[in-house]
Amino acid sequence: MHPTHHNPANYPRRILLAVTGLSPQIVTETLYALAMADPPGFLPTEIHLLTTLEGAKRARLSLLSQEPGWFDRLCREYELPDMTFTEAHIQIIQDPDGRPLEDIRSPADNLAAADQITDTVRRLTEDEHSALHVSIAGGRKTMGFFLGYALSLFGRPQDRLSHVLVSEPFESTWDFFYPSRQSRVLNLPKHGPVDAREATVTLADIPFVGLRHGLDTRLMEGRVTYREVVENAREAFAPPSLVIRLPERSLTLGRRNIQLSPTQMALYVLFARRAMDSLPPLEAPCKEVPDAAWRDRYLEALQAVQKTPMADNEMTENALSKGMDGHYFSQLLSRLQKSLRTQLGPSFETYKVQDGGSRPRKYRLGLTPEQIRIVD
Repeated sequence: MHPTHHNPANYPRRILLAVTGLSPQIVTETLYALAMADPPGFLPTEIHLLTTLEGAKRARLSLLSQEPGWFDRLCREYELPDMTFTEAHIQIIQDPDGRPLEDIRSPADNLAAADQITDTVRRLTEDEHSALHVSIAGGRKTMGFFLGYALSLFGRPQDRLSHVLVSEPFESTWDFFYPSRQSRVLNLPKHGPVDAREATVTLADIPFVGLRHGLDTRLMEGRVTYREVVENAREAFAPPSLVIRLPERSLTLGRRNIQLSPTQMALYVLFARRAMDSLPPLEAPCKEVPDAAWRDRYLEALQAVQKTPMADNEMTENALSKGMDGHYFSQLLSRLQKSLRTQLGPSFETYKVQDGGSRPRKYRLGLTPEQIRIVD
């Protein structure tokens, strides 16, 4: 059962995920902003960083060292609860050959970073008892973009996206990690002495459109690339289109090419032709009452699909010699729907044979004539 109203503060596992580059301060700045929220809200139970080789070094030396150890200093100074954050939680992005990246410069580096960021967000959103807070304040702009987009693709109602804002002249200052409770004077080259206690840190919440419901569930189960997930999202949200190629017995639904058995394809062609001709939905034949009209419609479509004389379909003709009854129709439709669901994933809802949702069931494709093309 999910916590009430998807409030991220109520989830037992609360994760802060950030991309960092040469400024690991965004970790302590974001933590400070979360801790100072009014009313108090999300505080992470664990922290994960995605960064480059140099970024990982700076994060270790500045945040996790004994001195200066800014992460522990923040937690002690503001009496924050325990959070799991170790060197094992700092993930270094690798190049296409598996070597740690010093920086992200080439198109290949960008794509490798996108893949690792996407897969990290997928893994961290697997646990239904977790809430993920993503910060895009650090790292290269492309890293922040990929992280935000990955959250749009995999994010759930309890997940959040933010950017931390630091007042001048403390922004991009190496010696500043959070506003201190007591006076702490920093001597800045361009501004002279300033007091860290006077800094203002604000967390900007960034709304995002969640696309997770449109993704193929198979993408949630194993390592995925950025390109794979984006292509799947495009398929799921693209305008519907159906192309049936009778000579090859193939169908293109949106961006997806699929294959059906001749008997299943014949039933689909039957409904596609009715949709092209703007004909009304069809009621299923009655149970145990053979329907000659249904038989004739179906055999006509089957002959168009197979392009063979009906004598070659002797088994089908014999089974339907008196007509098609409700049992035969239900089995045929069930096999067709199963094939479509398996091959289409979330797009199945767009291209399935619809039953009208109420009794008596009336069957049709939910596509307009303009969205259908049959190549004969």
